[in-house]
Amino acid sequence: MAKIILSINAGSSSVKVSVYKAVGEGRPPTQLAEVQVAGLTAPPVKLTYERGSEKIKDKELDGITSQDDAFKYILDHLTQDKGLADLQNRNDIAFTCHRVVHGGSYPTAQVINHDTYHYLEDLSDLAPLHNVRALAIIRACVKELPGSKNIAYFDSSFHNTMPECVRTYPIDQEIAKRNQLRKYGFHGISYAFITRAVAEFLKKPQDNVNIIALHLGSGASACAVLKGKSVDNTMGLTPLAGLPGATRSGSIDPSLVFHYTSDAGKLSQSSTKEMHLSTAEEILNLKSGWKALTGTTDFGKISASDDPQCQLAFDILVDRIVGFVGSYYVKLEGKVDALVFAGGIGEKGDKLRAKVVEKCQCLGFKLDEQKNSKPEDAVVASIGAKGSKHDTLICHTDEQVSFLRSVLAVRTRL
Repeated sequence: MAKIILSINAGSSSVKVSVYKAVGEGRPPTQLAEVQVAGLTAPPVKLTYERGSEKIKDKELDGITSQDDAFKYILDHLTQDKGLADLQNRNDIAFTCHRVVHGGSYPTAQVINHDTYHYLEDLSDLAPLHNVRALAIIRACVKELPGSKNIAYFDSSFHNTMPECVRTYPIDQEIAKRNQLRKYGFHGISYAFITRAVAEFLKKPQDNVNIIALHLGSGASACAVLKGKSVDNTMGLTPLAGLPGATRSGSIDPSLVFHYTSDAGKLSQSSTKEMHLSTAEEILNLKSGWKALTGTTDFGKISASDDPQCQLAFDILVDRIVGFVGSYYVKLEGKVDALVFAGGIGEKGDKLRAKVVEKCQCLGFKLDEQKNSKPEDAVVASIGAKGSKHDTLICHTDEQVSFLRSVLAVRTRL
């Protein structure tokens, strides 16, 4: 009997659900449908739905204001779609799989039970903008789908291989251990996919692949991968550290925020009973980045603009990226198979790729301009110039595939 798997991603203003059918062991699941309710924090709320040739785009919805509302609407929409024959009843759903950004010390995907739920709940203060929303959806699944098994997969798990000297902050270690204050790293679901896909492209065993990977989107980070394992990531205790993003500052002098506002340590007006968000966290996570510089979160517009502030935002991102590329090149002792661009900006931003690689030519990277402007339509495509010391690649990362692969591994143990 086919089992239905829901892959759920709860964002700050949206809930996205992919529907898969798993038929048997050793066979990959088949995607049946994908649905998203977006605009929860910036109405109008809109529905996007795709099942085969059936497509609904940006249908406005009334009366939906929260992730919980959105998820209930999605469940009703899926079970009422007569064309989705494999999911006509909520009892058809065997597994609900959740992307949870902060997994603390968990090295792999986990079945959600009383203990794992409360462990993740305790981590919420380390990731108030992320875990709180995921846990809200998990609670909704427990209530609405009591017969399904909840599995969580974590953006931090891939980085559990970082050496102790990388993950340890030079602060009082008794306090650090008690409060779980260390570098965790994030975007791990994406980096797991990138590492596996690049290994296949290079026709090398995954445990013999060394890359510098860049996941560049509204949230951006870099990762050093040695022998198929993460040895460093630009993000830290939270996703705020490292590269700037659409609304994130990235790494700054820790004392800057106290000069920015005397209210830095107070709870912001955005805080709720579940989400304890300080004024500092709100400023650095939601009111910074290239939006603060340019007024827009659209990096495509920023790249194409002659406005001085847009040029500044572009140059800042390039500067921060090449700084980490240089650092990671040394960390990998120059034994680098490729520099890999991924994420929405990494995959589409030919101008950004060109500028970054131009500044990294001293390390042995060089672009083929034609390939960069019109890359091959493949999961992994080379855009490096012939004869360059190291290759440069674009990877169309697929977090859903990486996510499901791990979740299915957990499923086989149940």
